[in-house]
Amino acid sequence: MKKATSVEEYIEINTHFEGELKILREIINTTELEETLKWSAPTYTLNGKNVVGLGAFKNHFGIWFFQGVFLKDEANLLINAQENKTKALRQMRFESKADINKSAVLKYVKEAIENQKLGKEIKPQRNTKAVIIPAELKKVFSANNDLNTAFRALTPGKQREYCEHISEAKREATKLSRIEKITPMILNGKGLHDKYKNC
Repeated sequence: MKKATSVEEYIEINTHFEGELKILREIINTTELEETLKWSAPTYTLNGKNVVGLGAFKNHFGIWFFQGVFLKDEANLLINAQENKTKALRQMRFESKADINKSAVLKYVKEAIENQKLGKEIKPQRNTKAVIIPAELKKVFSANNDLNTAFRALTPGKQREYCEHISEAKREATKLSRIEKITPMILNGKGLHDKYKNC
């Protein structure tokens, strides 16, 4: 799917929910939030801090509340899209224009703004787990000093992502294939998921 370079383009790309996204955008833009584009999606900030975002998917669309865990959710409209993974993020999900209660959406957005002003936020926890290098990767390192040096220069988080990516493969052939694919990325100092973090 094409990456959007503006909020307008994001809405145009998601033609199946174009009208619905415009409604949500209008509601959010009545507030003091600043409209921007992050992760190629509409994101609304207050003093540089992410407050809400818009998202469209195949069968639904919605609003992300970056610190949604602090919302009262009196109307029971929020879901945790990734149970046991996301601590702060909550989503208000819709399937059609009829699902949008404009006054409820505005109320939740305004509460999210107030919470941000009060400094209510859960900061992402740093993963401090040790980096366990799979045997297959160690073997490649012993034969390729440049790759070993480039890997050691990466942050522990990036090293861990690569190691887990290889370890998750069940078959030896898959592990070796993955090592082959990530080698140029490591040599270029890139992380496994950098392409998703270019915001």
